[in-house]
Amino acid sequence: MDQLLFRYDVIAEDPETHARAGVLHTPHGDIETPIFMPVGTKATVKGIPWETVHDLGAQIVLSNTYHLAMRPGADLIAEMGGLHAFMNWHHPILTDSGGFQVFSHGDAVKLSNEGVRFIATDYDGSHVFWTPEDNMAIAQKLGSDICMQLDQCIGYPAERRDVERAMDLSSRWAERCYKAHTRPDQALFGIVQGGMHLDLRVRSLERLEEMGDFPGYGIGGYSVGEDHETMFESLEPLAAEYMPRTKPRYLMGVGNPTTLVRGVACGIDMFDCVLPTRTGRMGSAFSHEGRLNFRNARFAKDPGPIDPACTCPVCTGGYSRAHIRHMVTQHEMLGGILLSMHNIYFLLNLMREARAAIIEGRYGAFVRAWMDSPAANDY
Repeated sequence: MDQLLFRYDVIAEDPETHARAGVLHTPHGDIETPIFMPVGTKATVKGIPWETVHDLGAQIVLSNTYHLAMRPGADLIAEMGGLHAFMNWHHPILTDSGGFQVFSHGDAVKLSNEGVRFIATDYDGSHVFWTPEDNMAIAQKLGSDICMQLDQCIGYPAERRDVERAMDLSSRWAERCYKAHTRPDQALFGIVQGGMHLDLRVRSLERLEEMGDFPGYGIGGYSVGEDHETMFESLEPLAAEYMPRTKPRYLMGVGNPTTLVRGVACGIDMFDCVLPTRTGRMGSAFSHEGRLNFRNARFAKDPGPIDPACTCPVCTGGYSRAHIRHMVTQHEMLGGILLSMHNIYFLLNLMREARAAIIEGRYGAFVRAWMDSPAANDY
């Protein structure tokens, strides 16, 4: 990796919490943190053109290595000029390792020190074997700005010995990924594992720091079945006390507004989740009143916008709650698209407001105001 292309500058730290504001420099643009990354799993944020995603405020998006490797294939994407050109998004991209999707195949997965064998039951039923080196080869063909190491993500609850075994395997794979990754215009992030056990997570982080100079760290293995309070018991000390100050911290797969607000207070810089688009397609919206379900009959005659306090193009564009509900209940695709747009904007704007509060030294008050408001009822 070319150190001149990737740098993380911390520009402000909140005096009361562990929150910080920064700038992550990448070859395709700077990213102001804290930031939420909309998920374009298969090289598209479902139903939303890229120019709209950008206009909503997205600075970086995430795509999925497993799905892109299966269809259309990493070789084809490389032939098309790489992922930026293929998906017509010319701003920063992060690709995950695909490990979470691989391990979601359950009994069709076989693990070894060498790699992971699985059956692609959600595609053609083919038998696939990935080593960490294979995974890095795919990531480098895709050409994202940031890629993630191959790791084993274990669900919750799990026996400590199983969590420790998964953490050990992830650490060994991290070292192999680090050695195999050679693309200078792409940053490889290590992933901290260890479940809900702080000591295992600290050990995982220490091993990553010993094996090389990763430019940033993902925090995996959360939001896998545990409640949020259980997550924060280990997440807060991990981020605030142990993770290096000069590198970005990315909490993987977490995306409801209140968890973002609390995560930033712990010192998290980056988030991603399918929640805003998935819940939008299901008829739900984030709002300053809390989560809204537009299948509810109370919206049938409501002429107001989704959220009167929101300035997204849907809320300011004349779409009423009654119209949104009609589209949702009649399975009109525009209803889900508009709710997805609103939800993405809501999280991006929340992070913009959080960043301003950090820079102004008032993030503690920001968190308290949020937690005391109806908006916190979002899950």
